[in-house]
Amino acid sequence: MCWTRIPWGIDSWINLSHVDPDAEVQGEICLAVQMLEDVRGRCLRCHVLQARDLAPRDISGTSDPFARVFWGSQSLETSTIKKTRFPHWDEVLELREMPGPPSPLRVELWDWDMVGKNDFLGMVEFPPQVLQQNPPNGWFHLLPFPRAEEDSGGSLGALRLKVRLTEDRVLPSQYYQPLRELLMESVLGPAEEDAASPLAVLEELTSGDCRQELATKLVKLFLGQGLAGPFLDYLTRREVARTTDPNTLFRSNSLASKSMEQFLKLVGMPYLHEVLRPVINRVFEEKKYMELDPCKMDLGRTRRISFKGAPSEEHVREASLGLLTGYLEPIVDTIVGSVGRCPPAIRLAFKQLRQCVEERFPQAEHKDVKNLAISGFLFLRFFAPAILTPKLFDLRDQHADPQTRRSLLLLAKAVQSIGNLGQQLGQGKELWMAPLHPFLLQSISRVRDFLDQLVDVDGKEEPGGPARALVPPSVTVREGYLLKRKEEPAGLATRFAFKKRYFRLSGEMLSYSRSPECQTRSSLPVSHIRAVERVDEGAFQLPHVMQVVTQDGAGALHTTYLQCKNVNELNQWLSALRKASAPNPDKLAAWHPGAFRSAHWTCCHQAERSAAGCSRTHSAVTLGDWSDPLDPDAETQMVYRQLLLGRDRLRTPETEGTELGCVPPPCWLASGSLSFSDGDVFQLIVWVLKLACLGSNPGLATHWLCDLGRVAYLLYLSFLIWKIRVPIVHTSWGCPKEQMS
Repeated sequence: MCWTRIPWGIDSWINLSHVDPDAEVQGEICLAVQMLEDVRGRCLRCHVLQARDLAPRDISGTSDPFARVFWGSQSLETSTIKKTRFPHWDEVLELREMPGPPSPLRVELWDWDMVGKNDFLGMVEFPPQVLQQNPPNGWFHLLPFPRAEEDSGGSLGALRLKVRLTEDRVLPSQYYQPLRELLMESVLGPAEEDAASPLAVLEELTSGDCRQELATKLVKLFLGQGLAGPFLDYLTRREVARTTDPNTLFRSNSLASKSMEQFLKLVGMPYLHEVLRPVINRVFEEKKYMELDPCKMDLGRTRRISFKGAPSEEHVREASLGLLTGYLEPIVDTIVGSVGRCPPAIRLAFKQLRQCVEERFPQAEHKDVKNLAISGFLFLRFFAPAILTPKLFDLRDQHADPQTRRSLLLLAKAVQSIGNLGQQLGQGKELWMAPLHPFLLQSISRVRDFLDQLVDVDGKEEPGGPARALVPPSVTVREGYLLKRKEEPAGLATRFAFKKRYFRLSGEMLSYSRSPECQTRSSLPVSHIRAVERVDEGAFQLPHVMQVVTQDGAGALHTTYLQCKNVNELNQWLSALRKASAPNPDKLAAWHPGAFRSAHWTCCHQAERSAAGCSRTHSAVTLGDWSDPLDPDAETQMVYRQLLLGRDRLRTPETEGTELGCVPPPCWLASGSLSFSDGDVFQLIVWVLKLACLGSNPGLATHWLCDLGRVAYLLYLSFLIWKIRVPIVHTSWGCPKEQMS
């Protein structure tokens, strides 16, 4: 095995080995063991209470578990509980000690099968000294059967894994409010000369994958605050202001480029699916052989597939050209006709981008730069990557085979050439693409008109995030069959409490009926929704259950439980419901991941139905069926972590080594007698950061202002660390990591 340590985890080669079904176990068991002694000798009393999260061994996704207890040569079994992964036995088994040396206690769990042998679920074992000194009492993790480790020596192959582990403690929202406010205020000021704003500092501190993750978190943070437009406008203005050659504009992986790219993925994913999915599905299903590069043509393969006689390169090229244009035509037609379907938030962002670039490069020789800036993001960073790797954009469930992958590569190259607006057409090493040039040139003229129409939009992004525009009030955004739990089922088994109903969700109403054609409908107003969350499997012994918490006119809360057929459908319904209810006020801050059954909550065991929730709710919006919910606290925590990781770099001034001037800093700053409230300190730091911006400009800065800029950074980080009060430890790898409770 070859392994190396990286700052966030381990990069390892691991030899593959045979899989023993009895080694694949999960779950826990609750036991209470007592050692008793009477006139007949010693007795072991094992109270088998319950188990949870057992492995599903049956086709129904559940198991029929029973426990078998061994002590010495004796064994006893509990009863079998049918169709559950969370059994409750509450049975006491007593075993008498037999002559011989002290024996360990072993408790095994099995799944009972009517036909064939029972399936192993796990076991726990306690040595004799533990039974004597500290008899087990509590929850214990189930373990596989002990077996000798077998190393195949790589004969089955090896798998390289790169594991990245990040640990964050996410605190209540009020602790992040100062940093959030500072970030929000920073995008509302001038961007061109703002070299010391929090966003400018963050860009200097990050690179590579870290910068991409930061861009994703920042985009989600500003989207949730309804400031995605000002945020992107601020970053693009900074990028444009420091760009001298228009040919290099947005070509690097700057924070502006990464943020716009992640913004398109978060907001534009449904739009992307609508434009590309039909053609991508055709390519996967038809599996046509296409090749224009003579160096890669396989004439023998084409003879077996589609040609009669001995095909020549010219025959293959002509056939491939026809296939490629047959796929490209519907793609271009759909794109240029999709102006009205493009999300308004994206159109507004592109409008701001075009205005900014046009102001920076007004010369006639740069008239195409304003269009290239937009097409570079839309075609080169959005459409082309999705065509090349459709699985990563949720266009397909599986990766393409080699032949289909080559076809997708040719299509992506063509779309990339269209996105470049013909600037590099006929140049470079890929001259074999020349037969496709007439079609590309014709498409480029249509794309120019499309870009003009795309930015022809009025209005501004309204506060409250993008969900208002993403879910029209009268349009059905999702529909399908779900299992709905009957209201307060009395005496019914869990499986009979859920009934199949057909649900429709629009921006105004969540309605359901027995079938799609049924006219009798019940409904829940979307405006009444206060939380949409998952439900633990143990609550109903069922997987893929979610809850919709609504509030009536009297202020009472009601919970509707819905079961989906699989985890993908569950995520899609969660996403759609959260987007539809995003503008709702009075969202719940906490919720119960369990259910109120048998006079208590199954999650926290509180006996009051109206008891406050035991888990923090997620944010009310998801921006795509594939993406995580917005979580402002977790996103701000990531930003804070980047500041902590870069604090050493901030302590080292860029002007280190220069002689300081004789002009001292202001006396009130040097006196050390600052005794302000939190708000006063925060306002002070904002003011000092603005002065630090002057200190970064050689034409305006004096020596004491440069010093003040360095002091500002230290004050800024010190205030955040003091305000959030997260203890910091250093790992053995020299990388700061937050201490977990």
